[in-house]
Amino acid sequence: MKIRKLFAGLMACLLLGAAGCGNQQESAGTVQETSAARQTELATEPTEPATEAAVSVYNPLTGEAGYNPDAVGKRPIAVMVNNVKPSLPQYGIAAADIIYEIPVEGGITRLMAVYADYTQLPDICSVRSCRYYYPILAYGMDAIYCHWGCDQTIAKDTLARLGIDRMDGGGAANKVIFFRDSDRVGKYNTEHTGYLKGSAVPDAIAQFGFRTDTTVGNAFHFLDPEQPEKPEGKSCSTVNAAFSDQYYSTFTFDKASGTYLKQHSGKPHMDQKADKQLAFTNVLILQTDIHTRPDGYLMDVALEGGTGYYISMGAAQEIQWTKDGEDQPIRLFDKAGKELSVNAGKSYIGLIGTKRPVTIS
Repeated sequence: MKIRKLFAGLMACLLLGAAGCGNQQESAGTVQETSAARQTELATEPTEPATEAAVSVYNPLTGEAGYNPDAVGKRPIAVMVNNVKPSLPQYGIAAADIIYEIPVEGGITRLMAVYADYTQLPDICSVRSCRYYYPILAYGMDAIYCHWGCDQTIAKDTLARLGIDRMDGGGAANKVIFFRDSDRVGKYNTEHTGYLKGSAVPDAIAQFGFRTDTTVGNAFHFLDPEQPEKPEGKSCSTVNAAFSDQYYSTFTFDKASGTYLKQHSGKPHMDQKADKQLAFTNVLILQTDIHTRPDGYLMDVALEGGTGYYISMGAAQEIQWTKDGEDQPIRLFDKAGKELSVNAGKSYIGLIGTKRPVTIS
């Protein structure tokens, strides 16, 4: 009897244990099913898109934001532009990031317009020939140099010596990027009708096998574009650089735009197709030795350095400048020898003889 009761108790325990295990398995299965359902639910829930911090891309020649990201680290283009009065108005130059103006023979001046992004060039007219100091300046900026011919003495020798990447309208680049403006033919002398077709330049660079990645950084040290500063100097509402008695450039400060509007020998300096007056945030007047060469015709321009003025935001500061080698860019310093930071924006750079008047008022 005792054995029977013990057996019955053992059976009851076993049955209860089995029932307990079954409940645990059922409970675990329910948890697994619930977890799987939750994973499916989460997978189908919309997720917030990942946000990336906006990165500003700056133009290396102007220091301004909004530059083409695909052009970062690429070489600029430097284009010789006619500036004699019978050739006016030019076009395509209002889009330039930097414009150089330097005397050439006969008291006239010539421009070199520099553009940071060679993939977005406008058509540029009228293109003219090389004088030896322009490619040296372009070389220091690691720019691809564009011109239509050159003098057959020192300019020709300089181009050959530098081995600068260049496209010549009087050579292999004719009818590739250089053409005659049909609207000007018959109305202007032939030398004032040549233009550079901007849209053809990227393919031409590839055709000629030129290197596109630059070895040079920013043109200048730039201040924060959002925080422009007046130079440390006297007030300057107008500056006039008299390259000769017939050719002079005048800049008048426009408070509304914060730029200096340029006049060419007493008249607004206009871009014909853009229908706008040239305007610059920075006006740099660099004084140096300029004199006639022994041939009595062409000019010698010393590029090693000198004094000058940095003009911006209604003020003018006396500065020093250097160019430490043909492959080096121009550098700017204050009178104490500290390297200068300039405002972000387009720049005009005029090289003028030390004996020519620069008037600031």
